[in-house]
Amino acid sequence: MYEYDDAVLSCFLKDQLKLFPEKVAETREEAEEFLTDCLAVVLQSEADVMEYFEEEGVDLEDRDADALLEIEEVFAVGDGRYLIVEG
Repeated sequence: MYEYDDAVLSCFLKDQLKLFPEKVAETREEAEEFLTDCLAVVLQSEADVMEYFEEEGVDLEDRDADALLEIEEVFAVGDGRYLIVEG
């Protein structure tokens, strides 16, 4: 089981409405359970995000770093890491 740290959980709780029409979690515990259930991943860099989506068959060749954040499944944790949540 992947353990999500406080920065990741805070990011998700703050920005979850970017991906979902209503909140799916109110507390850190609910957020961790939700992220675990949907197999959300934390990636260490923009390059890792690009590689993740390439492996999923999504062409991001023309996207820059700012465009990555426009993808609704991508959450910038704020410390250089990214949370990917498949909605």
